[in-house]
Amino acid sequence: MSCPGILDNVVVGAEDVPTMPDWTEGRVPLSSAVDGSEHSPAKIVIYRRPLELRTASRRGLAILVHRTLVEQLSALTGTPVE
Repeated sequence: MSCPGILDNVVVGAEDVPTMPDWTEGRVPLSSAVDGSEHSPAKIVIYRRPLELRTASRRGLAILVHRTLVEQLSALTGTPVE
């Protein structure tokens, strides 16, 4: 499925590690997402170190980053992951 324009109002960024308010249930998150508003775009932040620590290769890291971004975009836009 093609979704032109789905990223028009989404800012994607990266940080080394999550800040404490992003942690829930004792698990370190791989990413976080914040819904947009009338005055600001939706935001997705991926966390570099937690992603790197869960993979053994660059290919594995690329796959995990892709899956993480797709899941966050799905949650923000209501578009199915498929």
